[in-house]
Amino acid sequence: MSGLHIPIGSPDGSRTDHAENLLAPNPSLMTLDGTNTWILGTRDAVVVDPGPEDEAHLRRVADHLQGRRVTEILLTHGHVDHSGGARRFAELVGAPVRALDPKHRLGSEGLSDGDVVTVDDLEIRVYGTPGHSFDSLCFWLPRDRAMLTGDTVLGRGTTVIAGDGGLADYLRSLDLLRKVAEELEAQALLPGHGPVLPDPIGALDGYIAHRRERLDQIRAARAQGARTPGEIVEIVYADVDRSLWPAAEMSVRAQLDYLGGVDR
Repeated sequence: MSGLHIPIGSPDGSRTDHAENLLAPNPSLMTLDGTNTWILGTRDAVVVDPGPEDEAHLRRVADHLQGRRVTEILLTHGHVDHSGGARRFAELVGAPVRALDPKHRLGSEGLSDGDVVTVDDLEIRVYGTPGHSFDSLCFWLPRDRAMLTGDTVLGRGTTVIAGDGGLADYLRSLDLLRKVAEELEAQALLPGHGPVLPDPIGALDGYIAHRRERLDQIRAARAQGARTPGEIVEIVYADVDRSLWPAAEMSVRAQLDYLGGVDR
């Protein structure tokens, strides 16, 4: 990969040689700056995560691609901030939607671990990375030595384990990404929210260490007498903005489920 272009202050316009980000206008505490819509390819294009059903954003992406054929639309997972606009975007550009979960597909082909998608002479290799959600996928671009991580790894902060995910799967997925990043000499992680991460090994090591630390903190909170997820959040997430406590409670439930299996 010849280099990253990372604008200061916003992920919009971030790019590698064969990937460019257009940021959806849906910022929040959960989505950070908004959803990153990634455009892959230099002549024809594959679009990853069109984002929410926001007509202005979808038309902005379509207009940006004027003169280029969109061959496929790929989803890292089915959460609405990534997939909500997929059907409408498919109408705008005349391309199928591929996803692991059949209910988000538009066309005959799905998407699963081990698949290889091509656009022009660019390979996109699919890795199954469940955990944040049951249907989470990551996409490796060998030409750029970059991994699109969806919500499995964010540009800043940490990932919530959603109700349709699981911590055991998530930890395995982080270990897989760490192994792949080292073996393939990854140079960048291109997340579904937040800025590009130019140090994949450091980012993944940080994610793994953080998860282990949180588990230890939850064990300690239980030893202090905390029993419900809400009580644990008050102790473990005391320094986190209270508006994020509902999401933290979701993650605590996932961690308690996990500890119920490993701490018996």
